[in-house]
Amino acid sequence: MLIKISQVINKNIISILASLFVLRASYLFINGLDLIGDETYYWDWSRKLDWCYYSKPPMVAWLIRLFTELGGNSAAVVRLPTVFLGTVFLAYFYATTKAIYNAQAAALALLILLATPINLIANFIMTIDAPLYCFWMISLYYLHNGLFKNNFQSWFWAGLASGAALLSKQVAVVIPLMLVGYLLTDKQRYSLFKREFLIYLAPIMVCMIPIILWNQNHDWVMYGHSKGHFVTAEKLSLIKKLSQTFSVLLYQLLLLTPIFAILLTINSFKLTLKLKKLSEQEQFLVWMGPVLLIGFIALNCLQKTQGNWPMPFYFTGIILLSGQSQLGLWQKSIKYGLILGYLMVILTYALPVLIKNFNLQNTAIDPTYRFRHTQGFVNSIVAESQKQSIDAKPDFFLTVGHRYLTSQLAFYLPDHPQVYRYEDKGGVYSQYEVWPGPTQFIGKTAFVISELNGKNIPHELKDIFTHFRKVGEAVNPNDNTKVYTLFIGEGLKSWPAKAVEQKQNEAE
Repeated sequence: MLIKISQVINKNIISILASLFVLRASYLFINGLDLIGDETYYWDWSRKLDWCYYSKPPMVAWLIRLFTELGGNSAAVVRLPTVFLGTVFLAYFYATTKAIYNAQAAALALLILLATPINLIANFIMTIDAPLYCFWMISLYYLHNGLFKNNFQSWFWAGLASGAALLSKQVAVVIPLMLVGYLLTDKQRYSLFKREFLIYLAPIMVCMIPIILWNQNHDWVMYGHSKGHFVTAEKLSLIKKLSQTFSVLLYQLLLLTPIFAILLTINSFKLTLKLKKLSEQEQFLVWMGPVLLIGFIALNCLQKTQGNWPMPFYFTGIILLSGQSQLGLWQKSIKYGLILGYLMVILTYALPVLIKNFNLQNTAIDPTYRFRHTQGFVNSIVAESQKQSIDAKPDFFLTVGHRYLTSQLAFYLPDHPQVYRYEDKGGVYSQYEVWPGPTQFIGKTAFVISELNGKNIPHELKDIFTHFRKVGEAVNPNDNTKVYTLFIGEGLKSWPAKAVEQKQNEAE
């Protein structure tokens, strides 16, 4: 059965990819789901293009800006880059597998990948992952051509793709590092360091320069944020560590399906242990995935990690799994994995309809909650502000709370106004503290939306206005426990200097 399906895929691969693109793009425009916090946050970045941002390189903002300039500021258009990138990713994934093994293995690898919920999510939610996955796979394709087909130009294209991956997410730095590891394991490959590797490295270094210069001018905030993932002053108990480790492992089961998550992990360990017995092409695949996956598993046992971190490491693991299947290994497990995977994918696509028809909105088993509440709570804030007798018309919007509150208001308020964030801790905890504050509104009136109880509003915030008063509350219609306190701040007197500015001034 799988052989017949593989034959159909290989004969119609272009039509299949085109059909997937149309279906996924159509789903973006008909599902009716709001943007989540990360998406509105990156969209807000896209309104102020730069070479880097507080926590990530600039690619996600550049892509959103490109598509919204062409199609406008709607949720579907913000997410549309994921479908373009996802289709390109699938094409290079298929081509890489076919080049290493054969057409049948390529079709099977594609079937496995499409049966994982993570592939669905990566083609729906517009975060840094979509461009990272796409450029990661393009890098591997051209590196393979350079290494095993003696295509000299491929080294440059691989470097360009790796540079684009690095502009998408910092983790892409492991691609050249793993390549170095692979080259060092065989003396016959040492000669590649003299010319080919330098050609590959040149575009990567060019892409790194603007990121480094931006951070140098902004007190290295992105590197400080990244460092925070690995260095923390908080000491966790053994139970807490075990709980975090378990939650990350559970995340893998959900994103890859239980069968494929376990299968890929076991196969990765197995192939890494017998690395020297594999073909050179398979050794390359192991260095570019399974070795990193094992490293992540070890890291997860030592400290807090995020469940989506190892996702790029599974790509070559899937290619290797399809190759192992050609030898008669794992075939029954792969069949069961495909059945379970496609059931999970179909269920995920159908969730919005099922939740609505069975009246499960806002229940404990409603996973679509994060995608439905944003427009509702913004509407409630607008309605409450209009209902109150506010005699002083606000000139700008100001938030107190999580950065998502700021970005969601910016996206869903009428006319997409500039929304500012007040950080009561005084440090730099988001892009909003990197950007200038509302100093052009000195003497003007602010409409303040706070996630804090009205009694907990910092005195420092009240003191920067001549008059500061509460005008009402807005309840999230999808969560009655979520109440937003609304204030009017009249006569802005000053705006506190950012921590970055303070350090720069001290240095001068």
